[in-house]
Amino acid sequence: MGFRTNPDRILENIDRARSRELDAPRLESDLQASVRELDTEVPDVDATNPERLRRIFRLVERTYMRVAQSVAITPLAARFQAVGDLHHHHAHGDVSVSVQYLDHARPDDVGVVPFDVKPKQVADQKRETRTSRPDVNAMKVLRAALRTGVLASYKKLEPRIREGLRERADMGHVGVTITVGLRSAE
Repeated sequence: MGFRTNPDRILENIDRARSRELDAPRLESDLQASVRELDTEVPDVDATNPERLRRIFRLVERTYMRVAQSVAITPLAARFQAVGDLHHHHAHGDVSVSVQYLDHARPDDVGVVPFDVKPKQVADQKRETRTSRPDVNAMKVLRAALRTGVLASYKKLEPRIREGLRERADMGHVGVTITVGLRSAE
Protein backbone atom coordinates (compact mmCIF):
# COMPACT_ATOMS: atom_id res chain seq x y z
CA MET A 1 0.00 0.00 0.00
CA GLY A 2 1.39 3.37 -0.99
CA PHE A 3 2.21 6.22 1.30
CA ARG A 4 -0.68 8.37 0.07
CA THR A 5 -3.31 5.58 0.06
CA ASN A 6 -2.65 4.21 3.53
CA PRO A 7 -6.05 4.32 5.31
CA ASP A 8 -4.46 4.90 8.71
CA ARG A 9 -2.61 7.91 7.36
CA ILE A 10 -5.80 9.29 5.77
CA LEU A 11 -7.69 8.91 9.07
CA GLU A 12 -4.80 10.49 10.97
CA ASN A 13 -4.82 13.52 8.66
CA ILE A 14 -8.60 13.87 9.02
CA ASP A 15 -8.33 13.64 12.82
CA ARG A 16 -5.59 16.28 12.79
CA ALA A 17 -7.73 18.57 10.64
CA ARG A 18 -10.75 18.07 12.92
CA SER A 19 -8.75 18.86 16.03
CA ARG A 20 -7.50 22.05 14.35
CA GLU A 21 -11.10 22.96 13.53
CA LEU A 22 -12.22 22.30 17.10
CA ASP A 23 -9.38 24.37 18.56
CA ALA A 24 -9.91 27.26 16.17
CA PRO A 25 -12.58 29.82 16.95
CA ARG A 26 -15.85 28.92 15.23
CA LEU A 27 -17.00 31.54 12.79
CA GLU A 28 -20.25 31.34 10.90
CA SER A 29 -18.37 32.37 7.78
CA ASP A 30 -16.46 29.06 7.91
CA LEU A 31 -19.67 27.20 7.23
CA GLN A 32 -21.27 29.32 4.54
CA ALA A 33 -20.64 31.54 1.56
CA SER A 34 -23.08 34.33 0.84
CA VAL A 35 -23.30 36.95 -1.89
CA ARG A 36 -25.81 39.77 -2.33
CA GLU A 37 -26.51 41.50 -5.63
CA LEU A 38 -28.65 44.61 -6.06
CA ASP A 39 -30.56 45.81 -9.10
CA THR A 40 -31.08 49.55 -8.79
CA GLU A 41 -32.45 49.99 -12.30
CA VAL A 42 -36.22 50.51 -12.05
CA PRO A 43 -38.22 48.83 -14.83
CA ASP A 44 -40.42 50.89 -17.13
CA VAL A 45 -43.94 51.58 -15.92
CA ASP A 46 -45.35 49.82 -18.97
CA ALA A 47 -43.04 46.75 -18.66
CA THR A 48 -44.90 43.45 -18.98
CA ASN A 49 -44.89 40.77 -16.29
CA PRO A 50 -42.64 38.41 -18.30
CA GLU A 51 -40.09 41.22 -18.77
CA ARG A 52 -40.15 41.99 -15.05
CA LEU A 53 -39.85 38.28 -14.19
CA ARG A 54 -36.85 37.98 -16.53
CA ARG A 55 -35.27 40.93 -14.71
CA ILE A 56 -35.46 39.09 -11.39
CA PHE A 57 -34.23 35.82 -12.95
CA ARG A 58 -31.24 37.64 -14.50
CA LEU A 59 -30.47 39.09 -11.07
CA VAL A 60 -30.60 35.59 -9.53
CA GLU A 61 -28.35 34.35 -12.34
CA ARG A 62 -25.82 37.17 -11.76
CA THR A 63 -25.80 36.44 -8.04
CA TYR A 64 -25.26 32.72 -8.69
CA MET A 65 -22.28 33.53 -10.92
CA ARG A 66 -20.75 35.72 -8.20
CA VAL A 67 -21.20 33.01 -5.55
CA ALA A 68 -19.73 30.31 -7.79
CA GLN A 69 -16.69 32.49 -8.55
CA SER A 70 -16.24 33.89 -5.05
CA VAL A 71 -13.29 33.18 -2.81
CA ALA A 72 -15.65 32.37 0.07
CA ILE A 73 -16.66 29.08 -1.55
CA THR A 74 -13.11 27.65 -1.41
CA PRO A 75 -13.15 26.93 2.36
CA LEU A 76 -16.46 25.11 1.93
CA ALA A 77 -14.95 22.84 -0.71
CA ALA A 78 -11.94 22.27 1.55
CA ARG A 79 -14.25 21.00 4.29
CA PHE A 80 -15.26 17.94 2.29
CA GLN A 81 -12.15 17.10 0.28
CA ALA A 82 -11.86 13.80 2.13
CA VAL A 83 -15.35 12.66 1.10
CA GLY A 84 -13.94 10.57 -1.74
CA ASP A 85 -11.35 8.87 0.49
CA LEU A 86 -13.75 7.31 2.97
CA HIS A 87 -16.86 5.47 1.85
CA HIS A 88 -19.00 6.41 4.87
CA HIS A 89 -18.02 10.09 5.02
CA HIS A 90 -20.40 12.57 3.37
CA ALA A 91 -21.61 16.12 3.82
CA HIS A 92 -24.96 17.88 3.93
CA GLY A 93 -25.64 21.45 2.96
CA ASP A 94 -28.30 23.81 1.76
CA VAL A 95 -28.69 26.54 -0.81
CA SER A 96 -30.97 29.49 -0.07
CA VAL A 97 -32.16 32.18 -2.43
CA SER A 98 -33.69 35.31 -0.95
CA VAL A 99 -35.40 38.00 -3.04
CA GLN A 100 -35.76 41.36 -1.27
CA TYR A 101 -38.06 44.12 -2.49
CA LEU A 102 -36.29 47.15 -1.06
CA ASP A 103 -38.82 49.85 -2.01
CA HIS A 104 -41.95 47.93 -1.00
CA ALA A 105 -43.41 46.68 2.27
CA ARG A 106 -43.59 43.09 0.95
CA PRO A 107 -41.53 40.64 3.02
CA ASP A 108 -38.59 38.79 1.48
CA ASP A 109 -39.25 35.68 -0.59
CA VAL A 110 -36.93 32.88 0.58
CA GLY A 111 -36.42 29.41 -0.88
CA VAL A 112 -34.15 26.77 0.66
CA VAL A 113 -33.06 23.49 -0.92
CA PRO A 114 -30.87 20.87 0.82
CA PHE A 115 -28.13 18.90 -0.93
CA ASP A 116 -25.80 15.98 -0.16
CA VAL A 117 -22.23 15.40 -1.23
CA LYS A 118 -21.47 11.68 -1.37
CA PRO A 119 -18.31 9.74 -2.21
CA LYS A 120 -19.78 8.49 -5.51
CA GLN A 121 -20.13 12.08 -6.76
CA VAL A 122 -16.52 12.87 -5.92
CA ALA A 123 -15.34 9.62 -7.55
CA ASP A 124 -17.36 10.40 -10.70
CA GLN A 125 -15.88 13.89 -10.78
CA LYS A 126 -12.41 12.42 -10.36
CA ARG A 127 -12.95 10.25 -13.44
CA GLU A 128 -14.38 13.16 -15.41
CA THR A 129 -11.62 15.66 -14.61
CA ARG A 130 -8.87 13.00 -14.72
CA THR A 131 -7.17 14.60 -11.76
CA SER A 132 -6.77 13.34 -8.23
CA ARG A 133 -6.51 16.83 -6.74
CA PRO A 134 -9.21 16.83 -4.06
CA ASP A 135 -9.61 20.62 -4.08
CA VAL A 136 -10.49 20.66 -7.79
CA ASN A 137 -12.92 17.76 -7.54
CA ALA A 138 -14.57 19.10 -4.37
CA MET A 139 -15.01 22.55 -5.93
CA LYS A 140 -16.63 21.09 -9.06
CA VAL A 141 -19.04 18.98 -6.99
CA LEU A 142 -19.92 21.97 -4.79
CA ARG A 143 -20.53 24.23 -7.80
CA ALA A 144 -22.79 21.59 -9.39
CA ALA A 145 -24.76 21.30 -6.14
CA LEU A 146 -24.96 25.09 -5.95
CA ARG A 147 -26.31 25.35 -9.50
CA THR A 148 -29.01 22.71 -9.02
CA GLY A 149 -29.88 24.19 -5.63
CA VAL A 150 -30.29 27.71 -7.02
CA LEU A 151 -32.50 26.47 -9.87
CA ALA A 152 -34.65 24.38 -7.49
CA SER A 153 -34.95 27.29 -5.03
CA TYR A 154 -35.97 29.64 -7.82
CA LYS A 155 -38.56 27.12 -9.00
CA LYS A 156 -39.99 27.09 -5.45
CA LEU A 157 -39.94 30.89 -5.32
CA GLU A 158 -41.44 31.58 -8.74
CA PRO A 159 -45.12 31.53 -7.62
CA ARG A 160 -44.33 33.97 -4.80
CA ILE A 161 -42.31 36.17 -7.15
CA ARG A 162 -45.26 36.24 -9.57
CA GLU A 163 -47.48 37.28 -6.66
CA GLY A 164 -45.01 40.07 -5.88
CA LEU A 165 -45.17 41.16 -9.52
CA ARG A 166 -48.97 41.42 -9.25
CA GLU A 167 -48.50 43.65 -6.20
CA ARG A 168 -45.93 45.65 -8.24
CA ALA A 169 -43.36 45.11 -5.45
CA ASP A 170 -40.55 44.86 -7.99
CA MET A 171 -41.06 48.38 -9.36
CA GLY A 172 -38.26 49.69 -7.15
CA HIS A 173 -34.87 48.34 -6.15
CA VAL A 174 -34.58 44.55 -5.86
CA GLY A 175 -31.89 42.56 -4.08
CA VAL A 176 -31.04 38.86 -4.25
CA THR A 177 -28.94 37.00 -1.70
CA ILE A 178 -27.69 33.46 -2.35
CA THR A 179 -26.19 31.53 0.52
CA VAL A 180 -24.63 28.08 0.37
CA GLY A 181 -24.05 26.45 3.72
CA LEU A 182 -22.27 23.18 4.51
CA ARG A 183 -22.38 20.99 7.58
CA SER A 184 -20.75 17.64 8.21
CA ALA A 185 -22.93 14.54 8.33
CA GLU A 186 -21.45 11.53 10.01
